[in-house]
Amino acid sequence: MTMNATVQHDPEGKQFYVVVEGTKAYLAYMDLGKQTLDIYRTFVPNALRGKGLAAQLTEHALRYAEEQGYTVIPSCSYVEWYMDRQSANAE
Repeated sequence: MTMNATVQHDPEGKQFYVVVEGTKAYLAYMDLGKQTLDIYRTFVPNALRGKGLAAQLTEHALRYAEEQGYTVIPSCSYVEWYMDRQSANAE
């Protein structure tokens, strides 16, 4: 089941997040300077897993990075997997 939630960006907290049924899922990053973002964590609570929220958060963060001219370092294994899958599908 894929859920379409509104992704919010908290630049001060350096995260993208959604709140569903009072529960927060998020993707956290560090701005390393020199137009580089290190995306180091995605977190989806058990109650919200399997609904496509991690993919939504990742897609939103990667779109933001591209629009702002950032290079992304995928320290989070999920983000690395997502990026690999996207590049494989593009070929």
